[in-house]
Amino acid sequence: MLTGCSVFGNSSGTMDKIQFDLNRLDELGLQGQPDSLLALSYEFCIPDNINYVSEVMAIDPTVVVYKQSPGRIGCTEQEYLCIGNTATDDYLEVLKNLSKLRYVKEIREAFFE
Repeated sequence: MLTGCSVFGNSSGTMDKIQFDLNRLDELGLQGQPDSLLALSYEFCIPDNINYVSEVMAIDPTVVVYKQSPGRIGCTEQEYLCIGNTATDDYLEVLKNLSKLRYVKEIREAFFE
């Protein structure tokens, strides 16, 4: 599986936290057929600390934090599930900044049933 490393380079090793192919997305953060483009949703876990919640929300204006759900990624009872999406002009910068956070271990594509 390709990761976002080819988009940014990976000198710091943080972009390998992104577990989906960023090359699938266009410059607006959308993917799919030209007549049905959609943003990609992603999920990650953070420790249950209000300061981390504030930091993540300041970086990613699309993020929604869930205190009671493990998500598909499997957040523990001591973690919050965060779900964001690429429907922003600066989605690459957002993902880059999220991946730099030491407490974000991985960022996976989110799938909804």
